[in-house]
Amino acid sequence: MTVHISQADAASLATATAAEIAAAVASGAVTARAVIEATLARIAAVDPKVNAFTDVTADRARASADRIDARRAAGAPLGPLAGAPFAVKNLFDVRGLPTRAGSKINRDLSPADGDATLIAKLEAADAVLVGALNMGEYAYDFTGENVHDGASRNPHDLARMTGGSSGGSGAAVAAGLVPIALGSDTNGSIRVPSSLCGTFGLKPTYGRLTRGGSFPFVTALDHLGPLGRSVADLAAFYDAMQGEDARDPGQTPRPFEPVSGLIGQGADGLRIAIAGGWFRARALPEAFAAVDLVAASLGVSAVVDIPDAARARASAFIITAAEGASLHASRLAARGDDFDPAVRDRLLAGLAIPASWVDAAQRFRRHFRGEMLKLFQTCDVLLAPATPCRAPKLGQKTFVLDGEEMLVRPNMGLFTQPISFIGLPVVAVPVRVDVGEAPELPLAVQVIAPPWREDLALRVAATLEQAGVAAAPVASL
Repeated sequence: MTVHISQADAASLATATAAEIAAAVASGAVTARAVIEATLARIAAVDPKVNAFTDVTADRARASADRIDARRAAGAPLGPLAGAPFAVKNLFDVRGLPTRAGSKINRDLSPADGDATLIAKLEAADAVLVGALNMGEYAYDFTGENVHDGASRNPHDLARMTGGSSGGSGAAVAAGLVPIALGSDTNGSIRVPSSLCGTFGLKPTYGRLTRGGSFPFVTALDHLGPLGRSVADLAAFYDAMQGEDARDPGQTPRPFEPVSGLIGQGADGLRIAIAGGWFRARALPEAFAAVDLVAASLGVSAVVDIPDAARARASAFIITAAEGASLHASRLAARGDDFDPAVRDRLLAGLAIPASWVDAAQRFRRHFRGEMLKLFQTCDVLLAPATPCRAPKLGQKTFVLDGEEMLVRPNMGLFTQPISFIGLPVVAVPVRVDVGEAPELPLAVQVIAPPWREDLALRVAATLEQAGVAAAPVASL
């Protein structure tokens, strides 16, 4: 439903999409400065409850908004995201702030002297940065519980987790603080918070969007992408962030391939299947019910198995632990006591992984990718759960899946890790199903596409959104 924004109705910004805000600013129905003042006021009022922000860049946001308003008053054209507020996970460089990456150690660094490339691209499209967001330490996290800045809290139930490691990003969108936020995804860190907080999320193809000016975790697996309130917003921000960047040598050179004009084409004619095997085991009933709801809405009944998904997940664990440990070896030696003890222990364990294991995992990665590409010769899109359950409670250590007590933190990525392991593009689609505990809480379904076909995943997500099956409502706070 379209939200009508006017100068006198800035309160509606809490539920407006970025596209609606940009249209209102471009038309003169509201000034960019009024949008930003309303956004900052809501952050001040609501964020103490959810703890999404670690830094609010109020002066910078006001100055950006004033420049947009001045250009509009002079009759100059505005960018497609004019006046839309956004925030970023605090592993993105933000000029004037230390890039904390969720850690105690990094906040002692000198402030960044420039912005991450994706921030610069979004500001070139006239979006307005309003701050940096809470995250799991060094992105090695699936819960959103940061021991240095405090846990980010799920806006739909403040006693529950946001998921991680982009927990502040999920919380900020779900709480109506910003319509869109940037996160990172190594093993599921966009899709897990999207599921637990009930937002749309896009993990692009590995190598599609530059990581220039962001603090790394696992270079072989790191992706950056948006979490948002609507599919159209994901598409618009994704389009604005495309483009080659010499700062990221791991980026794959690709032409500009906009998707915003494609998402309205619908899902008709697409060969869609449900991921079976590993993706139909070890989850609570609500996770499977969410996939079944989406499949029924799309008229999908075909099920395909993804052989070796369990091995793919195990290989992702090996590469993550080994590469993450190598990155942090000097910090572990010099300031081991300043790590979250749980993160420190996982990194220390990573230092002991034999190089032969890592080599084997990388070889298997190439094999698994080849097998998945063969599968996509017979289908265009796959459906799978995003998380095995709804949001656990803060501090919860275990849950029972398929009759077995399992640890929460590593197993929130049961279904996301095999997909990011080979860099496939995925849209997390938030749904609600009347199954299981706390049915008022959301969870998400992964819409998975072949490499470089973000448009296909977004088309399916937009179809579900249009049908009312998928939605990302703002929590009542």
